[in-house]
Amino acid sequence: MSADILSDVLRAVRLSGAIFFEVDASSPWAAEAPPARQLAALVMPGAQHVIEYHVVTAGCCWAAPVDNDSDPVLLAPGSVVVFPHGDPHVLSSAPGMRTKSEMGLYRRPAEGEALPFYLEQHGGGPERASLICGFLSCDVLPFNPLIGSLPRRLHIADGYMREGGWLKDLIAATLKESQEKRVGSASVLSRLSELIFIEVVRRYMESLPGETVGWFTALCDPPIGRAIRMLHGNVSRPWTLTELAREAGVSRTILIERFNAYLGIAPMSYLASWRMQMAAGMLASGSATLAQIAANVGYESDAAFSRAFKRCTGMPPRAWRAHASAAAAH
Repeated sequence: MSADILSDVLRAVRLSGAIFFEVDASSPWAAEAPPARQLAALVMPGAQHVIEYHVVTAGCCWAAPVDNDSDPVLLAPGSVVVFPHGDPHVLSSAPGMRTKSEMGLYRRPAEGEALPFYLEQHGGGPERASLICGFLSCDVLPFNPLIGSLPRRLHIADGYMREGGWLKDLIAATLKESQEKRVGSASVLSRLSELIFIEVVRRYMESLPGETVGWFTALCDPPIGRAIRMLHGNVSRPWTLTELAREAGVSRTILIERFNAYLGIAPMSYLASWRMQMAAGMLASGSATLAQIAANVGYESDAAFSRAFKRCTGMPPRAWRAHASAAAAH
C-alpha cells in the first residue's frame, strides 16, 4: 500500500515542467500572461493542462490575476507564485499596472536554440527585478484530484529565508543551471521546475487550516486518509464499500458522509475515477493490451473495462490511446 499519495497522483497525471524565460527588468515595467490554454500548443504541445509559475531571484515585483488586479501580492527575493488553473495574470514593478500580452514570446526553441529565453524589460528606473518563469503540464482528465484542490494562486513568500526546506536550494540550482546552459540543461531545468512545484504544494498542504475541505484535508483525516491510501495502494482489489469502511475503521455511513463532505463524491465513485486515471496513463504511455490494463485497474474483462472507460471519458480506450499518441507526436 502506498503511503505517498501526492507522488502517486503526480506520476499518474504525468507532471512535466519547463523553464522558458529568464527576465531582467527595471521599473517601470509590466508583463501580462494570457490564459495558459491559449499558450499550451505553443509552449507544451499535446498538454491537457498548463500551469504557469514565476520565481523571483532578485529584487521585487507584484503579481495579480487579470480579473482582479486589486488583489496583488508582493514577490520578494525567493518568492514563488504559481497559477495552478492557468489564469491570466500580470507581473509588474508596481501594483495596478497593465499591458498587452505579447503572444510572439511564446514559442518552442528553434534548432540549436536553448531554453530559457532571456528577456529584458527596462523602463530606465532604479528598481530592478530578476525572475525565472516557466510552465508545467499535467493531465486533468479523466481525474486529477490535485488541481481541483489548489487555489487560483499559490504564493510562497519565504523561499530564501525559511530554513529546513528544499526551496532555497532548488531556486539557487535553477538560477545557476539557467545561466550556465550546460549539456543536458533542458532536462535538468525541467526536473527542477517540477521539484519547485512539488515543494510549493507541500508548503501549501502544511499551511492549510483544519476547517477547510478538499482532497488535501481529506488526506489528513485519519480514517478517510487511510481509505484513500488503501484505494491508491491496491487499485486492482475488488473493493466493496463494506470492506473499505472496515479497513478504514469507520461505519459505511460515516465513510460516505466524510467522503462527500471533503471531496463531493462517494468512496466508490472516487475509486472508479482513480482507476480510469490510472488506465488513461497506461493507454497513453505504454503498449499494454486492454486486457492487461483492465486487470491492473480491477476489471475482470476488457469489455467491462471498455464500457466503464467510455462511460467516464466519452471515448473508447483505443480511441483514447490513438488521441494520446497523436498529441505526443506534436
